[in-house]
Amino acid sequence: MALGKYSRVDGRKSTSYCSTISVVVFVAFCLVGIWMFMSSTVTVQDRELPSEETANEVKEQVVTDNNSKQFEDSSGDLQEDATTLDSSGGDAKTVEETQEETASREQSEVETESQNGSDEKTVFADENANSVNGDSNSEAGETDGVSRESNENEGRESDEREENESNDDQTKQKDEVVSLSEEKGEQTQERDTEQSDPHVENQGKSDASELQKETNVENGAWSTQAVESENEKSQQNSISQSQNDYDWKLCNVTAGPDYIPCLDNWQVIRKLPSTKHYEHRERHCPDESPTCLVALPEGYKRPVKWPTSRDKIWYHNIPHSKLAEVKGHQNWVKVTGEYLTFPGGGTQFKNGALHYIDFIQKSVSKIGWGKRSRVILDVGCGVASFGGYLFERDVLAISFAPKDEHEAQVQFALERGIPAISAVMGTKRLPFPSAVFDVIHCARCRVPWHVEGGKLLLELNRVLRPGGYFVWSATPVYQKLPEDVGIWKAMTRLTKSMCWDLVEISKDRLNGVGAAIYRKPTSNECYSNRSRNDPPLCSESDDPNAAWYILFWIFI
Repeated sequence: MALGKYSRVDGRKSTSYCSTISVVVFVAFCLVGIWMFMSSTVTVQDRELPSEETANEVKEQVVTDNNSKQFEDSSGDLQEDATTLDSSGGDAKTVEETQEETASREQSEVETESQNGSDEKTVFADENANSVNGDSNSEAGETDGVSRESNENEGRESDEREENESNDDQTKQKDEVVSLSEEKGEQTQERDTEQSDPHVENQGKSDASELQKETNVENGAWSTQAVESENEKSQQNSISQSQNDYDWKLCNVTAGPDYIPCLDNWQVIRKLPSTKHYEHRERHCPDESPTCLVALPEGYKRPVKWPTSRDKIWYHNIPHSKLAEVKGHQNWVKVTGEYLTFPGGGTQFKNGALHYIDFIQKSVSKIGWGKRSRVILDVGCGVASFGGYLFERDVLAISFAPKDEHEAQVQFALERGIPAISAVMGTKRLPFPSAVFDVIHCARCRVPWHVEGGKLLLELNRVLRPGGYFVWSATPVYQKLPEDVGIWKAMTRLTKSMCWDLVEISKDRLNGVGAAIYRKPTSNECYSNRSRNDPPLCSESDDPNAAWYILFWIFI
């Protein structure tokens, strides 16, 4: 009984002892596993530190590069023509090129950060994988530790290779940027050289014009213009050289400084069949223009400026004293030292042109100098004092006179600064269109208006506007000599047949002269009511505005 009970008790004790041992072993394994797990965690943290430091170093490099770029790009606030030095301190770069470099560098930095981020992700992935392997293989702790160390070494080597590759890529990109900047710097210098032309610098500064200029510069337009300007300069130089090479000769003529090719063409004048109608005073230009120089008078000086020139000019510029001798008592022109002076007189207004002008205004107030009458034609003007003093009444006078035995009187008018031409009432129309003058004036102009049907007076009718006035200051108006009386009667019949109205006959007591003032009709009513169609109306095919070299004289 005892043995049996004892044997049962021993059996229980052995069973409990085994369970106790198993529990102790299990706890030991658990402790070992916990220790292994903790050791693996510490190792992962140790491995994380180098990667974080590497990332921080990369970020610090990026910040440093950005700061340096900010200092390099500080010229972006300057104008378009401002420049900055590149990283090598070499050629100048424009703002556009600096902006391109900044963009390329920022792109390379983003790529570097993305590569570093991928490296960090790879490390963390490796670490997570290692930790999982450590948990699953806790019994082979030493073997796992060795594998983890080898993995760490491989990860570091891969990180270093990737960093080296990224550094190489950055170096290549910087080299490319530097090469591009050098090329663009050369282009900028070329553009600056081309834009140094003063015509380019004086261009407008509006936005549209700036864009247009930039486009032209990029397309090389300015270089083309520069070439064209150089070609033009070379052509001008060649022309000037050819002109200098040509030997201009003085005109071998008897008229000297008074030579006028179209009026002194004696080869044609000598062959004229008649000079009855003053053909020899008209223009006869040579077929070939002369290629000689008209000599200046000896002692010629720069002309006196207007308005002083109205009263005096240099004597040596027109060294003629015949008019001063013949017309001296009429105050046309006088010799006063080095000057020719003009007291303002004329054949019909020896006491001055201004008094004579006022006399005409008082005779017919509707003339209205400077108001109703603004453009005047002065026939047989002499030295053109009448037209010169009309300027004070806001009137523009066009004067003409022939080159006759009294020298070229128009030459005095032109030297004084008064508009005038050399012409004569001959066989051709005056060089003016129809109906352009408000008043036509003749003061002893020596034109036979009444002869041969009044054809010369009909030419005045062509250029006189409807309602315009013809002022005739001549001896037939106020003298009673037989010749003057005959001319007056012929003039009266002619003006009536032309439907001109005799508005006023006035006498200037100061100068002892008189003037008859006629007015042209404003419509054709008078022409249609005439008993005789003489002079006849012009045909419709006749152009009244045709002027140069148009014959109006019918020889009888």
